[in-house]
Amino acid sequence: MGELLLIRHGETTWSASHRHTSYTDLALTPDGERQARALGGLLAGRRFVRVLSSPRQRAIRTAHLAGLHVDATDADLTEWNYGEYEGRTTADVHAEHPHWTIWTDGAPGGESPAQVGERADLVLAAVTPLLEQGSVALIGHAHSLRVIGARWIGLPPSAGGLLRLDTATVSVLGHEHGRRVILRWNQPAPPPSETAPAQAARH
Repeated sequence: MGELLLIRHGETTWSASHRHTSYTDLALTPDGERQARALGGLLAGRRFVRVLSSPRQRAIRTAHLAGLHVDATDADLTEWNYGEYEGRTTADVHAEHPHWTIWTDGAPGGESPAQVGERADLVLAAVTPLLEQGSVALIGHAHSLRVIGARWIGLPPSAGGLLRLDTATVSVLGHEHGRRVILRWNQPAPPPSETAPAQAARH
């Protein structure tokens, strides 16, 4: 069986300032572009039977700079819709709603945990059969990828709150003795000086 790689996009201005970003289509910062290129070092030597990306430019650009060829975009890989909390920080929301958490409360005017979980399950249902042929890469966003990680191991969407995921990181889902497991989580790219030379685009 192949492995399922979850790749979070590089830094944007809003991720750097911890602002919730879903449908706002931001570009990578210069640091985000450097982070994305450095991901090539983690992915060197890997081949994928399928590479799927969120349609947001920050995800597609990250894939390109990391040396990946995106086979298709998938709307189910877009970030959690934060609704009225788009562009706001958790600290800002807590000033009005001290006990709010996206993992249990969802976002007003946006998505609930159950709705994001449904999207995660659709992604996993689509890619799991492909793992019999080899590894698959998914390029996306922090909260939605955390939910995919939780759902892979049979936990509810809210369990994604226990899986921190930083920008420009690689997480690996796989199997042990026939059971679904997390093989690696939130692995950052190596420093630029250790980054492998640019690779040809990889499937």
